[in-house]
Amino acid sequence: MTESPSFASASLPRHLLRGAVGFGGLAGSFALLPVFGPVSLLLLPVGVLALRGCPMCWTIGLIQTISRGRLRRSCEDGQCRLAR
Repeated sequence: MTESPSFASASLPRHLLRGAVGFGGLAGSFALLPVFGPVSLLLLPVGVLALRGCPMCWTIGLIQTISRGRLRRSCEDGQCRLAR
């Protein structure tokens, strides 16, 4: 069985900082469009990179970061369980 991809960060503050940069970059790229014109769209790749591709990936990573070390998945005899 292969491991599922991990979107978690090393710490919760680091993950929240990535979210602030990512969502700020996405929102800023469009909000600043009337002021700076197409140059403001340069913030778009910054936001996408900070979120590691998509806002949903960041959200999944937030959940993984919060639950890291608290929940363990174990599979035995074809049955998988979550345990603390």
